[in-house]
Amino acid sequence: MKDSVAKVRTFAIISHGGAGKTSLAEAMLFDAGENTRLGKVDDNTSIMDFEPEEISRKITISTAFNTLTWQKHLLTLIDTPGDFNFIAETKSSLQGADAALVVVDAIDGVRVQTEKVWKFADEIGLPKMFFVSKMDRERADFPGTVEGIRKVFGSRCVPLLVPIGSAEDFRGVADILTGKAYIYSKGDSGTFDVEDIPADVRDMADRYREELIENIAEGTDELLERYLEGEELSLDDLKKGLRSAVISGKLVPIACGSGTGNIGIQPLLDAIVTCFPSPLDREPRKGKSPSGDKEEIRPPDPDAPFSGQVIKTISDPYAGRLSVMRVFSGVITADMTVYNATKEVKERFGNLLRIKGKSQEPVERAVPGEVVAVAKLKETTTGDTLCDEKNPIVYPRVELPGAIYSLAIEPKSRGDEEKIFASLGRLMEEDLALKLERNEETKEMILSGMGETHVELTVEKLKRKFGVEVNLKTPKVPYKETIKGKARVQGRYKKQTGGRGQYGDCWIEMEPLPRGEGFQFVDKIVGGVIPKQYIPAVEKGIVEAAREGVLAGYPVIDFKVDLVDGSYHPVDSSEMAFKIAGSMAFKKAVAEAKPTLLEPIVQMEITVPDDCMGDVIGDLNARRGKVQGMDTEGNKQIVRAQVPLAEVLKYAPDLRSMTAGRGMFTVKFSHYEEVPAHLQEKIIEASKKEQE
Repeated sequence: MKDSVAKVRTFAIISHGGAGKTSLAEAMLFDAGENTRLGKVDDNTSIMDFEPEEISRKITISTAFNTLTWQKHLLTLIDTPGDFNFIAETKSSLQGADAALVVVDAIDGVRVQTEKVWKFADEIGLPKMFFVSKMDRERADFPGTVEGIRKVFGSRCVPLLVPIGSAEDFRGVADILTGKAYIYSKGDSGTFDVEDIPADVRDMADRYREELIENIAEGTDELLERYLEGEELSLDDLKKGLRSAVISGKLVPIACGSGTGNIGIQPLLDAIVTCFPSPLDREPRKGKSPSGDKEEIRPPDPDAPFSGQVIKTISDPYAGRLSVMRVFSGVITADMTVYNATKEVKERFGNLLRIKGKSQEPVERAVPGEVVAVAKLKETTTGDTLCDEKNPIVYPRVELPGAIYSLAIEPKSRGDEEKIFASLGRLMEEDLALKLERNEETKEMILSGMGETHVELTVEKLKRKFGVEVNLKTPKVPYKETIKGKARVQGRYKKQTGGRGQYGDCWIEMEPLPRGEGFQFVDKIVGGVIPKQYIPAVEKGIVEAAREGVLAGYPVIDFKVDLVDGSYHPVDSSEMAFKIAGSMAFKKAVAEAKPTLLEPIVQMEITVPDDCMGDVIGDLNARRGKVQGMDTEGNKQIVRAQVPLAEVLKYAPDLRSMTAGRGMFTVKFSHYEEVPAHLQEKIIEASKKEQE
């Protein structure tokens, strides 16, 4: 069975959005005979992008999986989204891969997102290979793209396949290790003739070949010694050395071609089989015992106890939930009972499925390295570890980036609130980057995601899958109120009606507390002027009144109240009367103690190309931001700033237009700060209008 594991290659295709990942995957499937026609994103015939939202926008939104057989090897390809809106999906599914194929287009070269996904692949130690796509497009520039790749990712990135011609003259690729040229016939049939490398390409091929052999030799001491002694290394030596150097990360080969033109795909598949690791070449997988007190290790061995991790959940209103899992050790078979070590529950399933784009085919078993799906697991969600109950292990979950863009949602039809929560709950099982919460202060339902496209597409899916329609609007800012001065006031409530009256009387002293200290209540009553049983009622009255401040109706925070004096009536006093007296005293005290408005400040980290730096900093200043520091990372600048939340509610589309889609940012709540006086009036006025 180990032989079958040695013939498994599981790799993710990663890149910036629009670089041609899906077109490349379609060409691979077609050339391997998995599809009778070449699927095209532009013609809506792709078998990898099949969600209606993907077809209409012509972008990958969800990770798609497929398998093909090449040179008697089972290749599982994981086609990931490249758009920043769906970055969490990419990061989560990379856990299922043993290698990464990084697509860079021959016109635009390396972009911000390319670096981001490369970093994710680096974090989990994936060997990598580049594919320079769109070589048949106008302005395609292979040497320039190689130069750009090396500038960002280093000199270990070396061509293995070079183009023959470019743009409309692009007609094939040359394998510089074997000296073979693959010359393709017109059209996208993928048929080719094997020839010698043409004269017009030989100089480039020879130059890169020298570099490639040098890099391969440096991969092992034995090869390096022979190379330095001037020995001619055989093709077998070079292929073994190439594989070893790629798996160890010392070398990143660069291939090239065109997915839509179906040129250079077969030599790329050959290179994937040669260079990418099988599960047996990877380190044993580390995890923890369910109690978390000891490390557990699972080798990628079919004879080891079964273990796997769910890397994606597909939620379907009709078929239910499909859990997509990567097998790390042992063997999983159909009709098996497994143990969810994350949730500590047993799960039973029927069919074991291999995913082929939007369809699935049943399989009897799966070995380490394979990605398979099971339906209708009751408790299991993305990130959970499934394993053998007698040998439990919990694999670490991937850390996902936090949501950066929020909109308030409200049902179009009254009474649909529960339906919204239930349906979005199903979508959140599928998409870990979505967050839904009810803001207690603004009383709004807030849907947060990685960007405006992410949130809008979620709302489209909500309507299509569950028939729920919602309106989207900019969320209200959760302002707060506080005081800057001190006050001593009386709160006296006296009501005389027929029979028993109501009487409560208290004196309080109020003063501000440092930011973030909340509310403190101190009982300073002496001599029983207010009986003990009524003192909690005064505090309760203050707490309830503090939910709505005197300026604009926002909650009041960071203040201290001393209850210093008061009086009571032996018959008419009650808890209710003292609660009302406390509330009256609070309102009077706030009004006298210089009330002011506070706004939430967020901490932002913005990554932008050098040439956009001035615009971004100027824009932050205009948004009342305070730049706290800057770091350089390659040809990017990372700006750290604190900015009022009110100024960045729609920052995602603004940054995108300032940086032509090359900027990225993260945002998290930092603290509250006083709103400048000239803005307070506008906020108070707007709040009063809304209350009316």
